[in-house]
Amino acid sequence: MTQAPSPGEPGASRDCPHCRAVILESAGACPACGHFLRFDGDGRRQPDQVPLHVEGLIRHPDEAGAWEYSVVVAVRDGNGREIARHVVGVGALRAGEERNVALTVEVFETGADSTRRH
Repeated sequence: MTQAPSPGEPGASRDCPHCRAVILESAGACPACGHFLRFDGDGRRQPDQVPLHVEGLIRHPDEAGAWEYSVVVAVRDGNGREIARHVVGVGALRAGEERNVALTVEVFETGADSTRRH
């Protein structure tokens, strides 16, 4: 099992005081609610990389009954073991309705790693 990083280490997390989402301890602004968390600069640090961005549209046909949906995000380690799984949204689609779902992974380099570029 993966051990959580200690406070101050890369990957350490905390709860956003505004929305209670679990966020990186180093975040200057909450990626969930957008509230600023500290007064250094504008707080919205740009990612160094975006290695994954997937977007898809679910469109309900006019002739079918209602559909229910769940949006689930799972994270696995290098050995395939699931280390996190969250339902991030649920709902229903009725005839003619649609939903757009996007998943983005943002990478922020830390400390000594930020001087190394691949």
